[in-house]
Amino acid sequence: MAAKPMMMPKTTFVPPVIGHRGACGHAPENTLVSFRRAAALGVRWVEFDVRLSRDREVVVLHDEGLERTTNGGGLVAEKDWAELQALDAGAWYDEEFSGARIPSLGQAISVLAELGLGANVEIKPGPGQSDETGRITAARLRAEWPATLPPPVISSFDSESLKAARNTAPDIPRALVVSKIPTDWRNRLAALGCTALHCNHKHLSPGQAGEVLDAGFALRCFTVNRAARAATLFGWGVETVITDYPERMPA
Repeated sequence: MAAKPMMMPKTTFVPPVIGHRGACGHAPENTLVSFRRAAALGVRWVEFDVRLSRDREVVVLHDEGLERTTNGGGLVAEKDWAELQALDAGAWYDEEFSGARIPSLGQAISVLAELGLGANVEIKPGPGQSDETGRITAARLRAEWPATLPPPVISSFDSESLKAARNTAPDIPRALVVSKIPTDWRNRLAALGCTALHCNHKHLSPGQAGEVLDAGFALRCFTVNRAARAATLFGWGVETVITDYPERMPA
């Protein structure tokens, strides 16, 4: 039986540590086995990436192309879901994970529900697919996200995807992802109705952190793999670090 969709608040509690693409320091990124490894390490939330197949399935994969993390080739947007599902997404990482598959968003949600994991779902649209990817992903999350899990966060570097997600499911919290914090960050967050800013920790200063927090937004950083750096960021008021190695982070 399908889980009943939940009514989602505009804000949600996000824990201090999120597993990056599952726990990709220990298992092939963006796979169900990576989510399970994250849960085994005590993680309460994971981050993963989604994009569209040619036949408009929402699939969990970071890159536009298939070469880096599967035994396939070509663009995800030019493959149907059945073709993608047949690929090996684990052997590239280690023979131990041979046979791991690219998950669909639905499959990911089922495993998250089983494990009790919350999620930051990052939209990675293909060229010309910003609106469609944001709209379809948000609609699926709104319809299928189970009430047993904390509300998810939708994030993206792509403003058009976030705008489409906002228009489709305004009750799901959103975060703008940036590498360096731009000068117009306040206007962009306000225009997109975001509750948080996600940035590369390497380019963040304590002054910038203070400005974001004083403006009433949550601040989360990627990809933080050193405990000392995480402690520094937490000292600046950063809410959450996204990490390949969750077990290394301060308790």
